[in-house]
Amino acid sequence: MTKNFFRRIWGIAGAVSVRSKILGIVLGFIVLLGAGVTIQSRYALTATMTAQLEEQSVSVSRDVAARATDPILLNDLLGLHDLLDETLANNPNVRYAFIVDPQGQVIAQTFEGGFPLDLLTLNSVDPNEHHHTALIQTNEGLIWDAAVPILDGKIGTARIGLSDASMQSALSTLTAQLLLTALLVSATGVVVAVFLTWILTRPIFALVSATQSVAKGDFTPRVLRWADDEIGDLAEAFNAMIEELARTDELRREREVLRRQLLEKVITTQEDERRRIARELHDSTSQNLTSLIVGLRIMETNCAQCAAQSKATDMRQVASKTLDEVHDLSMRLRPRVLDDLGLAAALERLVSEWQARYKTPVDVAIQLNERLPGDVETAIYRIVQEALTNIVRHAQAHSASIMVERRGDIVRAIVEDDGVGFNSKTNHGERHLGLLGMRERAELLNGTLTIESAVERGTSIFIEIPIQSEKVEAAV
Repeated sequence: MTKNFFRRIWGIAGAVSVRSKILGIVLGFIVLLGAGVTIQSRYALTATMTAQLEEQSVSVSRDVAARATDPILLNDLLGLHDLLDETLANNPNVRYAFIVDPQGQVIAQTFEGGFPLDLLTLNSVDPNEHHHTALIQTNEGLIWDAAVPILDGKIGTARIGLSDASMQSALSTLTAQLLLTALLVSATGVVVAVFLTWILTRPIFALVSATQSVAKGDFTPRVLRWADDEIGDLAEAFNAMIEELARTDELRREREVLRRQLLEKVITTQEDERRRIARELHDSTSQNLTSLIVGLRIMETNCAQCAAQSKATDMRQVASKTLDEVHDLSMRLRPRVLDDLGLAAALERLVSEWQARYKTPVDVAIQLNERLPGDVETAIYRIVQEALTNIVRHAQAHSASIMVERRGDIVRAIVEDDGVGFNSKTNHGERHLGLLGMRERAELLNGTLTIESAVERGTSIFIEIPIQSEKVEAAV
């Protein structure tokens, strides 16, 4: 329980910025220091002034006792009243003064509204004592009551009441001054702390800003070395790291350019070779097979009664099947309709043959008002072709749909199916060479290919390829 509590406290403190932490430490130290100094000063001053008040009350009482001896012996009550009034006038802290005889009767007193009789029992002094003091709580506060015997108590006792109001006033004044000083020191401390935190955290914030730029791929920022301390060493190390990352990124970019050029060359060469082989299959092999089929048909007709007629029929059927396979292979290698009529016709032909072969319905929607650049048409055709192949091999789909449209300078293509799908978040599909090839074809044209799929929810492939106006070919 305690461990979790400290973890929670540490989590809250850790979420505060460095500037707030430094300011909190400085303010906390100043507040603690001010509170400690104030409490200690009040304690010391209270002890000192309490001792002084007690001594003052005894001193005034002894003075009154010494000066009251003659008036008491002479029974001069007027002189006693004058003595007590003079004592109150000369000592502002004295609240009352009175004299009692040995029998406890009040001889003279300074109370205007009548003498409080219960005051007699609150303090007393033995004849053999030098003095006796008592602390009395009144409506005005604490009163130091001092009793001093007159002539060893033979003729009476002098009592003086000294108020601690002056002490409380002094304590309040001192406390206010200390609090004001603490406030001024706190304000100064805050200003100094803000300045120090600005000096300390500015290089850190510069490091954070540079780090964020590096994370975005910008390796140009450099952090200034503010001082020859640990933060300065960190700035130098950070700058060295950025330079090394910049060199590494430059090498990576060069390799990426070379890879793209090589991949583009490979794809271009592959398409050219497919086009050549498809042309040869169509122009040479197909014609030869057609001639063979025609010859076999003539021989079959002329040898109606010949025993080899059934053999010729079988050979003609084999040749016809071979011709169909050659035509199919030629279309797969490089459909001539793509070069002659464009992407829309080629996709419709591809889907028609695909549905006839695999009996899976495909909904096609193509919105293209003009021919696209040749490399764009080839890329989209190959991507859609590979997507249909994956649907047959892996998706176990009951239906699929293809949508191709152009909006401004962007060509978008979407291929969807309702098959078993896969978890796209685990990048399982990225390990298939077919999908990698599709993505690389799109990226070679500065396009993007996004795959969205979930188990038992089918798969959607989104392709976007930009078109540069100068590369647009006129419709054939």
